[in-house]
Amino acid sequence: MRYFQILKVAYKALGRNKMRSSLTMLGIIIGVAAVIAMLGIGEGAKKMVNSQIASLGDNLLNIFPGSFMSGGMRAGAGTRTSLTEEDAKAIKEKCPAVLRISPVVRTGAQVVAGNLNWGTSIEGYSTDFPLIRSWPLASGTFFTEQDVKGATKVCILGKTVVDNLFAGQDPIGEIIRIKKLPFRVIGVLSSKGQNAFGRDQDDMIVVPYTTAQKKIAGITYINSIIASAVDRTKIDLATKQVTDLLRQRHRILPGQDDDFTVRSQLDIATAAGSTSKIMTILLAAIASISLIVGGIGIMNIMLVSVTERTREIGIRMAVGARGKDILTQFLIESIVLSLIGGIVGILLGVLTSKAISVILRWPIFISVLAIALSFFFSGFVGVFFGFYPARKASNLDPIEALRYE
Repeated sequence: MRYFQILKVAYKALGRNKMRSSLTMLGIIIGVAAVIAMLGIGEGAKKMVNSQIASLGDNLLNIFPGSFMSGGMRAGAGTRTSLTEEDAKAIKEKCPAVLRISPVVRTGAQVVAGNLNWGTSIEGYSTDFPLIRSWPLASGTFFTEQDVKGATKVCILGKTVVDNLFAGQDPIGEIIRIKKLPFRVIGVLSSKGQNAFGRDQDDMIVVPYTTAQKKIAGITYINSIIASAVDRTKIDLATKQVTDLLRQRHRILPGQDDDFTVRSQLDIATAAGSTSKIMTILLAAIASISLIVGGIGIMNIMLVSVTERTREIGIRMAVGARGKDILTQFLIESIVLSLIGGIVGILLGVLTSKAISVILRWPIFISVLAIALSFFFSGFVGVFFGFYPARKASNLDPIEALRYE
């Protein structure tokens, strides 16, 4: 029997019970749609996190002080004051894999502009900050090396600060007060939004680190150091060079723990990627349960169909149909059910993903690979769950089948 004729007979057989066939396909439709939507959500989340990590800077390295210990109790990472301005200068001079570097001094303060005020983060950096963090200015200029050396009272505002203190106005040249000290606004940072950890990156004011250190925070140490490697392939080398240099400068003996932590952009990306991958696999696994349930539904209906058409099978065999022909016919019916359900499920999954993206404002990324995998998997479900009923039909005794009422 030719395959075209088998396919024609399969469509005709499925068309006799349209409602039953539709309900059978429903399990596959829901399963495929769920897989498409869940993979889209997982991939969208992964891309969003990766873009946020990339926004942190170009080949970024973060160097934090270690934890403070007193009386056997550890206060947590970053509580020591082991990093100094000299450490940052030494890294720039003696670590060839490090291209740029900036000491970091952070504190919080209530900022006043006219009759408005806003509590925000005050962050001190060197002139390399815009290049390390890949953060251009929206307007104005950045402070100079002379401003850093002279600890001048100039500042650059983040967009959130501008919106709350100078809504609808140009803040360039205006005077704001930070801890009662007057600062002249010389620039506005471009907007970056939230980072991978949910923090509003635009809610801050950037000043020369010497100004933050001496005139705002009143400290002699620095809170951390940010740096950028020469290129992406040198991040691991830069990390090793920084670690070796700081261990030497801080006189840390072999076997002793570091009093600092070096964390690269690759470390953050790897951790985030692993989390996103696990989430995507988990979502897809949960959605795949619907496909398995749909496959069981196909097997159940095909077994019922074999029972109902026993006499028909006997007649076909009596006029010359082989067991292979009967097997192929019922297997094709099962595959047709699955593939039609798969196509409808793909369309429903894409529409559902778009709806989720619009309603919840969640990034969705649907890849061609995910659609192809869902389609072929739905076909596999048809073959896997349809084989047993088809084989049962092909093994019927023609004489017994003809006697069946």
